[in-house]
Amino acid sequence: MVKKHSYSTQLRPDQQAMAGIIARHVPETADWASPIPNLLLFRRDQPTEPDFCLLEPSVVLVVQGTKRIMVGGEAFPYNTSNFLITSLDLPATSQVLEASDDEPCLGLALKLDIRILAEQIAQGVLPSNSERGNGMSVGLGTMTPEILAPLRRLVDLLEEPEAIGVLAPLIQREIHYRLLRSDRASLLRQIASVDSHSYRIAKAVDWLKTHYASPLRVDELASLVQMSAPTFHHHFRQLTSKSPLQYQKWLRLSEAKRLMLNEHLDASSAAFKVGYESPSQFNREYSRLYGMPPKRDIEHLRQQAGGMVMS
Repeated sequence: MVKKHSYSTQLRPDQQAMAGIIARHVPETADWASPIPNLLLFRRDQPTEPDFCLLEPSVVLVVQGTKRIMVGGEAFPYNTSNFLITSLDLPATSQVLEASDDEPCLGLALKLDIRILAEQIAQGVLPSNSERGNGMSVGLGTMTPEILAPLRRLVDLLEEPEAIGVLAPLIQREIHYRLLRSDRASLLRQIASVDSHSYRIAKAVDWLKTHYASPLRVDELASLVQMSAPTFHHHFRQLTSKSPLQYQKWLRLSEAKRLMLNEHLDASSAAFKVGYESPSQFNREYSRLYGMPPKRDIEHLRQQAGGMVMS
């Protein structure tokens, strides 16, 4: 406990500096895709209700406030003392727990590059005592000065935009290195090792994201990633908390919601476009996931100022 407290004392100045920069660039509730590749900043001025999102392989941290992610019924609350890390595209529920107008919830999400992780693992950067992963593809890591320092330097580049092209790639490589030396190294190793089940499931997830509107034959998808159907089904559920069919359904409903909200398609048109043959089935499954029928849900979202989905 003493060690953890000393971390929070050391981190506070860096976090305050990052909070100031994020607040200047994101002056109101929003998610902002920064000019730094793969870096997204977010701000929430009030606590929020749980909202569905898709977590990409990324590291997420708050420099002010508290958030919580729910994956497969398990809660992952995080604040300035830890960070959230994911190694697969995961359907999740996100919620801001602590935020106010005076002290908004501020933070960032940096998408991870699996190629950089694999390269650094091949170079032997993992600590000698690094353990094998437990099958989870999401977890919380302890924030340390070694991890925070390059993250701060990356955010600082927003104040020096002419240096982004030269320095951002170098800083991002260091961030990957620091994460591979963290207490979450095993989670990253399991997804970057080409001979692992996790790597093959990641390939299956990529296929589903591209072909979500097509009929899904689980046996064929298992064969595509060179796994037996039972093994594929077991590891897919272990890593994503969903079966392949449930995952595809979530992708379809999520995309249909985007089409209705952003491209103003009606419910039936959106349903057909994402692969549903029956609008009534689409309405039932949409209502089950989002708590209300499509039309009413979209009307509700349009009435909410700044209602954006973020991890």
